Amino acid sequence: MDDVWPWLAALPPPAGEPDAPPRPPWSLQLAASPDDGASIVLQADAAAPADGGGGEPALVVFSISIHSANNGVPRVLWTSDGFPASSPAALRVQLLVQLLDEVVALSPSVPCLGTSMDHGNASEIKMDAEVVSGVVRAAGADDDVSAPAAAFFLLALLLRLFWLCALDAPADSGYLFFRVLGAEIERALGDCRPALGVFLRSVGPDVEERFMRSLGYMLAKWCLLREIQDGSSAAKPTAPPRRRALPVACSSYAAEVHGLWVLKGYAPVLAMPRVTGAASTPSVTALPHEAPEEPALRYGLVHQQLEAVAQLEYAVRARDRRFMAVSVRVVNVRVRVARLGYRKDDDADANDDDDEVMDGERHFPSRIRLWVGPRFGASYATGPSLGRSTGNPERDVEMTRTVKGAFSGAGASKLANGSGGVVPRIKAKMRSSARTRNQSWRWEQEAEGSAAVFEGVLYDPVTGTEVSSWRPGFGGGGGAGAADPRNGMRRRYAGPGRAFSKMRGLVVAGDELPEEVTWRVGREAEGRTVRWRLGLKAWVSYLPNEVRSRHFETRCVEWAHEVELPLVVVNGDGSATD
Repeated sequence: MDDVWPWLAALPPPAGEPDAPPRPPWSLQLAASPDDGASIVLQADAAAPADGGGGEPALVVFSISIHSANNGVPRVLWTSDGFPASSPAALRVQLLVQLLDEVVALSPSVPCLGTSMDHGNASEIKMDAEVVSGVVRAAGADDDVSAPAAAFFLLALLLRLFWLCALDAPADSGYLFFRVLGAEIERALGDCRPALGVFLRSVGPDVEERFMRSLGYMLAKWCLLREIQDGSSAAKPTAPPRRRALPVACSSYAAEVHGLWVLKGYAPVLAMPRVTGAASTPSVTALPHEAPEEPALRYGLVHQQLEAVAQLEYAVRARDRRFMAVSVRVVNVRVRVARLGYRKDDDADANDDDDEVMDGERHFPSRIRLWVGPRFGASYATGPSLGRSTGNPERDVEMTRTVKGAFSGAGASKLANGSGGVVPRIKAKMRSSARTRNQSWRWEQEAEGSAAVFEGVLYDPVTGTEVSSWRPGFGGGGGAGAADPRNGMRRRYAGPGRAFSKMRGLVVAGDELPEEVTWRVGREAEGRTVRWRLGLKAWVSYLPNEVRSRHFETRCVEWAHEVELPLVVVNGDGSATD
């Protein structure tokens, strides 16, 4: 499918030009089965204008159809709107706009704000052609073979084609899609990163979330198919092993916006590599706990996506004539594992309880590591100077000593010397109690070279076990004898002591991480714009919440980017110094 982008550029220019090529229809084969010869074809056709005016056709219509091996009548799966060939926007940009509109409308997003305010307006979202044209230009698409722009269009086309195969095409079309176009998906994801980042920053967080969930649903299906194929080929001793993780499917971008460094990442859970302990065996994937026994649980855990946002605020101040101070603090870290599915609204009363139970059976963040600092190898900055000490847990010990005595009178003392007397008694008791303050999340600051590291670890509130590193029989956090956290992590989204929000996510703000981290930079660098590194690593774990299952696992993903830091000193009122 490398020739889709230049093929679209070669379509007829506006009518009347002397060098206009022959009139469509033009067709391009997108995929073909090596077995039965079935193929998926993209076609462009000329159409008369809606008002029926004469002259050359003014509209171009695209269609996607399936051609069978016996040369029967092609089955048209999709037809685009009519695009005016004389429009200032190129035909391929107009087609890209419609593809993006439709994949956003098909996003499997479960609404949290109510159907009337959120999900019901999804089909009304329309991309701005100018915004999409700007994305294409920013990706360097002045030429017809620009890799980022061509790969981004290819990704949008593959995503729309996936939804066609999932909803409208025969069952064998979906198999043909992944079998023939799986390599194209992987290549498009790798090549389109610059254009995808520009697109996500341009359309706003609402459209961004829906687009990435639509993409995540396709990637979850693809990862599932890869695992099934790996499982079937594992029985063949000659089949080479293949990594199940798919790092290219874990998309992210970072940017400097309004004084904030923002990093956003999206990762289908199946695309994240599984974390295995040092003492685990090479055949850990064959252990019983690695595969959920229940079909509903297995389906739910496959269709999940990690969504992470990190916002850091930076400031450059002049505290001394000799240097500038660059301070960074965490504004927000938001991590959530979203379900990639649809809510059944037509029979809500009957399925509400089951849906609520399965909604809680999802992975949850168990460890977060965020780092920021000058580019690796830079020597102009001194630091970092951390703002938080290593944890020093509080422990309150209360001790009470009580002495109780019983003394008899003089007469009783005389009787005590004789027979039948009562001996005076004295009782002493000492009672002590210890009280500790525990939190589910423990946050720390560390330094790695010139970078500052913010790290948070989740502990089981009952046993105190570090969840992300726990393995049965191997321990975790507390050593080889660490207690089992599965009972303590049950019903983790209910009750006043829960470690997660009711939307099944984690939010860390300035009240949890108020301390700044600072670097010192010489005044000779003032006015320059330098590159800093920003990264995020997230661990997600699964332990049963409501259902009874032996399944558990921990997976992780890591993103790293570079962002810009303008070394412009700002006063307390927000104005720059001269």
